[in-house]
Amino acid sequence: MTRKALVFYGGWEGHEPGPSSEVVAAILTAEEFEVARIEGTAILASADLTGFDLIVPVMTMAEIEPDEIKALTAAIRGGTGLGGFHGGMGDTFRRNTEYQFMVGGQFVAHPGNIIDYRVKIASGTDDLLQGIGDFDYHSEQYYMHVDPRIEVLASTTFSGDHAPWVKGTHMPVVWKHSYGEGRVFYSALGHKAAEFEHPQMKEILRRGLLWAARASS
Repeated sequence: MTRKALVFYGGWEGHEPGPSSEVVAAILTAEEFEVARIEGTAILASADLTGFDLIVPVMTMAEIEPDEIKALTAAIRGGTGLGGFHGGMGDTFRRNTEYQFMVGGQFVAHPGNIIDYRVKIASGTDDLLQGIGDFDYHSEQYYMHVDPRIEVLASTTFSGDHAPWVKGTHMPVVWKHSYGEGRVFYSALGHKAAEFEHPQMKEILRRGLLWAARASS
């Protein structure tokens, strides 16, 4: 049976939600998902979200209505997967704590803006990133408030060059966890659509989305 994915997008244009959501839709289509790519959040309350195996928000600094978040969280608790990246999932619906509880973290800063930093893959924890080694990355280095329950798959260390008080802080970059019966995957990489040209970034997200999606029946 063909699996179904919902990619909903919008919000701050600086994160290029339209082009980025197109790349995500193409990744999932290549994996034989039937993909609905919809602008805005209204779909969350108007559609039966339980019919999707995976939901991917690409929606930065946006707001969400009470009936929309209720439907979204209910679907994930019931077993629909949730996966996403950077601000499209980790910096949206800022005033909704239930959403943050579901995601497992929330963006709060990126000292230095676009900088060079190192992503370190966690060892001995999971095979989801097997074969992917540590790598250098040029983008925003997200400083996040995170749930201590998440399973960290990759992290970064802050140098303190741009915010001396966080020097040496080890920060999760990629994680997974559960929310009810649903699987949740997040990667902080992917500030703009062009970053999908980075092979590790794209492969990490591809694997994460496949992991999060409800298994084929």
